Amino acid sequence: MEFRQKNTKILFLVFIFIFIVVYALSAVFLQAKSYNIMNKLTINNKLSSDDIVLVAIDDKSLLDIGRWPWKRENYLEMFDYFESYTNAKLIGYDGLVMAPDLEHPQSDKNFFAKVKDFKKLTAGFAFSYSEFEKNINAKEYDNLLLGKNDIKIIDKRSKKFKQQSNFKSFTALQKEYFKNVVSLGFVDIPEDSDGYIRKASQIINYKGNYIPSLALSIYSKYTGIKEFLLTDKYLYGFSQNNTLKIPIQNAQGFILNYICFYKSQDNVYSHKKYSASDIINSYRAIKAGKKPILDSKIFDNKIIFIGANAQAQALSDIKRTPISENFSGLDIQATNFDNLISNNFYRATSPLYNFLICVFVFILVFVLVNSMPIVNALLSSVCLMLGCLLFAFFMYYHKIAVSLILPELFILVAIACAYSYRYLIEDTKKAKIQKAMGKYLSYDVMQNVVQNIDNISLGGKRTNITVLFADIRNFTSISENMDANSVTSILNEYFSALVPIIEEHNGVLNKFMGDAVLAIFGEPKKSKNHALDAVTCADKMLKKVKYLQDKWMDEGKPKIEIGIGISSGEVFIGNIGSQNRLEYTVIGDTVNTASRIENYNKIYRTNFLISESTYRLVQDHVDVITIKNVVIRGKTNKINLYEVIRLVN
Repeated sequence: MEFRQKNTKILFLVFIFIFIVVYALSAVFLQAKSYNIMNKLTINNKLSSDDIVLVAIDDKSLLDIGRWPWKRENYLEMFDYFESYTNAKLIGYDGLVMAPDLEHPQSDKNFFAKVKDFKKLTAGFAFSYSEFEKNINAKEYDNLLLGKNDIKIIDKRSKKFKQQSNFKSFTALQKEYFKNVVSLGFVDIPEDSDGYIRKASQIINYKGNYIPSLALSIYSKYTGIKEFLLTDKYLYGFSQNNTLKIPIQNAQGFILNYICFYKSQDNVYSHKKYSASDIINSYRAIKAGKKPILDSKIFDNKIIFIGANAQAQALSDIKRTPISENFSGLDIQATNFDNLISNNFYRATSPLYNFLICVFVFILVFVLVNSMPIVNALLSSVCLMLGCLLFAFFMYYHKIAVSLILPELFILVAIACAYSYRYLIEDTKKAKIQKAMGKYLSYDVMQNVVQNIDNISLGGKRTNITVLFADIRNFTSISENMDANSVTSILNEYFSALVPIIEEHNGVLNKFMGDAVLAIFGEPKKSKNHALDAVTCADKMLKKVKYLQDKWMDEGKPKIEIGIGISSGEVFIGNIGSQNRLEYTVIGDTVNTASRIENYNKIYRTNFLISESTYRLVQDHVDVITIKNVVIRGKTNKINLYEVIRLVN
């Protein structure tokens, strides 16, 4: 019991170790994959807002307008088109104006001078972990950045979340452009460790100041919300007509949230997209008094996002997302804004929740496997896996990102651990059963049963063996003068002394018959010299009895004598009885002969007699006295018996 308990404790420690290792690895490598899978499976027909359109500098634009880089006046044409010739609401520019155009300085000058006229425009910039270059006045640039938005963040978060980001600077925009552009928002898109974009960053704590993203800056203009409330779990925005509630994650100065992607027809764009060249050519046609390529009414009340995404000339802006490996970075900016205006966000479950779910399913399946039949346990586990799958779908449809893979994985881990534990328990039980069976059956008979557990049936075989009978002389009359406990004590000590001798000499104890012992040699434990084994065993048994006689004499117990009879020959050995109750035993003339020979010890006042068939097999190893022409009941002819005096050689 103590050994079993120790093994069980060790096994449970191993299970805990396996659980922790699998959870740690799967949480790192599989949790994110789970999010990807569920996004793809549940996105179905979730369509983006018709109020948001993309204008991409694509391959068609490069063919129509000319090779990159374009003169910046081309941007002026697009900005002016949407500002002056359409009823578009707002413009977001996902581009960085950094290096001067040395080939077209006048174009730059015109662009920088006129960009201040575009009140609908919000332009992008990006943060950097490096310091500003020496030719940049860092303090001046930081002050300019703070003046490019009028959003106020009221931070009610716990102190542990009020971290500053590690950003030391941002893109060094051309100074005149930086001064004149009306509003800015950062376009940084955080990537997870596996290179996928699953989250958007709405606010970044830059040197103690809260800077909004491009999407949040445009949202503030769109709704008129100028104050946002930041708590540990949510970012709120309130106005008379709009309410924003974003479930957030705080991470090293970033305010993050999961992006809710929309269905994409081409795996690149999920919003309506137009080529920048069509916008520019439409603008030029209007200015020339001609019919434009595009009807300006299609942009009424639209939010316009402008950016580059062309395969040619290194303008590709492709990102890996849960729904596509080739998703447009421009569209991610638009999708972020789309989420804001529709309050469409995923809320991720906490690591503690995921851990507890894994613990729950692990324990549940472990208990099921160890308390139910195997088939039922497996069916229950499969049903639980399907239940977890359906639950994950249900939660994702309600914008709650739960883990799909972790519960399913830990159901499988629990099945493996439970069956390991079950195997250990059953193996321990089997060992206990075998030990218990060994008290009723010979160890070798019991082993034969265990090894052939699936083929136990009535029947047996004929074979040559040696049979030994040992009986206590006049035990009935001796026991009449003793109480039951004393009789039991003597018999137990007697049998306990003789049985090991039988096993030591390749014998198998077939049965106890009152005070008599029936042992067989040659089956089921194979032995070529089974007759010699039996005779040697009998000799040691008599010596052991002599020792017990002296011991019992000192203890005041009665002296007992035994007689042994041995015969060799053919017997039937195997299982007899009924289908419900079997007994492994021997039947045949050899068995009867051994029993009757043992009885002749009383007549001839001997202790050790063997048959002629046995004598022929051991005659070179024994000294005997021949008793001739003995009549054995059940036999037609007389036979010789041999009293073994001693063993030789």
